[in-house]
Amino acid sequence: MSDLIDVKNLSKSFGKVRAVDDVSFTVAPGEVYGLLGPNGAGKTTTLRILATLLKPDSGTAQVAGFDVLQQPEQVRAAIGVVNGGMGLYDRLTGREILYYFGRLYDMTEERIEQRISELDELLGLRDTLTRRAGGFSTGMAQKIVIARAVLHDPPVIFFDEATSGLDVVARRAVIDFVRDYPSRGRAVVYSTHVMSEVEELCDRASIIYRGRKIAEDNVRNLIEANGSSTIEEAFFRLVSQVDMGQEEVR
Repeated sequence: MSDLIDVKNLSKSFGKVRAVDDVSFTVAPGEVYGLLGPNGAGKTTTLRILATLLKPDSGTAQVAGFDVLQQPEQVRAAIGVVNGGMGLYDRLTGREILYYFGRLYDMTEERIEQRISELDELLGLRDTLTRRAGGFSTGMAQKIVIARAVLHDPPVIFFDEATSGLDVVARRAVIDFVRDYPSRGRAVVYSTHVMSEVEELCDRASIIYRGRKIAEDNVRNLIEANGSSTIEEAFFRLVSQVDMGQEEVR
């Protein structure tokens, strides 16, 4: 099966700031692919380009076989996006929110109800379906945010700092969902600065620093190739080499 994501030489600048600098990677079906880097490294800009929210200055990207510039509507239909700052309509129940977005995706009422049932089992939505979002805990809100993002059963989902600000129970719900989602030939791109999450979740990862990809491999190889015991240790070794001018971008 072809790669679900194919990014080639992607670049994006904001004024004099090179936010994304000649980044390339692919993501295969069934894979959780990590974008690991500090805040401001270019991870979110990369995901916004892939989600058709920004246009690149140069380079190409395909998601689920669709070009992000030439076929943006098809790309949007094939993705879900979850981040740490997505709001909900306080006066609607979780079920009403999901129905609203289901209609935006042109889903039938029968299909919406089927997906809600499936996601209830997967995410443990329970009371979130009948309570108004204004009374949700952070964990309850994030469950509905995830359910909303995958209601239309997209082959690709982007998580961008999705556990930011969550308590330990809510974070575990996100981690468990990300681990399970690619199991049926789907793909997840998981962007984070939390090293332990990449080590726990990702099959492969790119380390992004100052807009550039400075390393890419499966997580275990990244650790071992840099004489490290954790991905955090490997990350700091690679970054320090770049800062000292001793390491070329890979």
